[in-house]
Amino acid sequence: MIIGVPTELKNHEYRVALTPAGARELASAGHEVLVEKGAGSGSRIDDESYVGAGARLTDVETVWAQSQMILKVKEPVPAEFHHMRHGQILFTYLHLAASLGVTEALLNAGTAGVAYETVQDSAGRLPLLAPMSEVAGRMAPQVGATLLEKEHGGRGILLGGVSGVHPAKVVVLGAGMAGANAAWLAQGMEAEVVVLDRSIDRLRYIDSIHKGRILTIMSNQTTIEEAVLAADLVIGAVLIPGALAPHLVSKELVEGMKPGAVVIDISVDQGGCFETSRMTTHSDPTYVVGDVVHYCVGNMPGAVPHTSTYALTNATLPYVLALANKGLLRACQGDPALAKGLNTLNGVLVNEPVAEAHGLEYRPAPEVF
Repeated sequence: MIIGVPTELKNHEYRVALTPAGARELASAGHEVLVEKGAGSGSRIDDESYVGAGARLTDVETVWAQSQMILKVKEPVPAEFHHMRHGQILFTYLHLAASLGVTEALLNAGTAGVAYETVQDSAGRLPLLAPMSEVAGRMAPQVGATLLEKEHGGRGILLGGVSGVHPAKVVVLGAGMAGANAAWLAQGMEAEVVVLDRSIDRLRYIDSIHKGRILTIMSNQTTIEEAVLAADLVIGAVLIPGALAPHLVSKELVEGMKPGAVVIDISVDQGGCFETSRMTTHSDPTYVVGDVVHYCVGNMPGAVPHTSTYALTNATLPYVLALANKGLLRACQGDPALAKGLNTLNGVLVNEPVAEAHGLEYRPAPEVF
């Protein structure tokens, strides 16, 4: 199979979808890897490293035109829509439930859109979302600590406090990969941390690891309201695989928060879990609603591209090899987890939550192959 890796075009997106080590694995398996010149520069990976791994450097037009499978990090932007074609596999983070435009572009092109974030194993784990959720979760307290500074519009609070002074109160909504990592880092920075989730098993796990240093609370309307109103920093990390994130925090509740409080919405790729959330970029990351600073950057891990790129390839490479070695049909038949990654196929939506989000027709993938 011919596999292409273009440069990412999303605002301040410096990650690349494949490392030289990944390219070498694919080349050793008999596949041809086309890499756009300079694609890895944002992650401090030079072109020569790809050539040394057996990849061929070329221009963006050739990458898209000749490749049977395109590897990306983020969903295609409008400038890339015309490249997509019928029968081509696009393997990337898609987050289609939050983007009708990208959904329609994939359907019109007939491209097989395989989304990292909906690949799901039998235990309910999301192996390709996990590494970036881990990065975003660990970044969130760092970002929040900066935004709480007076200069950035925050309350002027040091996240971890000092001797004799109360630390910041941090509330994390969601105890999955992103939320657990956010809570862990915030606790390590000596903030007062509360995690809310609807899964008692996840809360028990956090409690068993941190032994009371992180307070765990069952999530419901009352506990969310109480926690948010008391918080200096709220981190939203709620995910329903493939579907829009639920709005757990209303605009009214945001407006009732402390002046200068900060909200960070890691869930914004899936529509966000704050009613006041709207997608922002690394070049213009924040805005204010009701005297509350909002940080809703849709590609948070793009700020640490070297770490993120290597973490991503570590997770995606086995699936990339399966698709390249077996083709889309056999790879999906042999791996139910990968099959759940299919979102669009031959101009049809084959992911039900995405179809529900946009009110479009859904058909199971086996009927469409």
